[in-house]
Amino acid sequence: MTSNETKQEEKITVFVDYKLKDIIPGFMDDWKEEVRFMREALEKGDYETILKLGHNMKGIGGTCGFGAITDMGRSLEEAAKVMDPEGIGETLNKLSSYLKRVEVVYE
Repeated sequence: MTSNETKQEEKITVFVDYKLKDIIPGFMDDWKEEVRFMREALEKGDYETILKLGHNMKGIGGTCGFGAITDMGRSLEEAAKVMDPEGIGETLNKLSSYLKRVEVVYE
């Protein structure tokens, strides 16, 4: 296994306020679905959809304690504004990997 493969499989722990326990699983499911929507939008050249979904991720991610989601949402939003398919694709790959590896710990 290469170091890159190891990195991709490592779990990411995010500490989230216990009060959000009931809503976080829904956000996680939504974000996974939105990755699929954005991949489809990218294939169609629909940058407006990517911009909107990225903007929403940017806002919700930080509010829920997922700073990485905020950062990736910002990257998607900015890449969509300049119609950068490579930047969008790269960020979607990172986001998909993050969502597969993230483990939420409520405190």
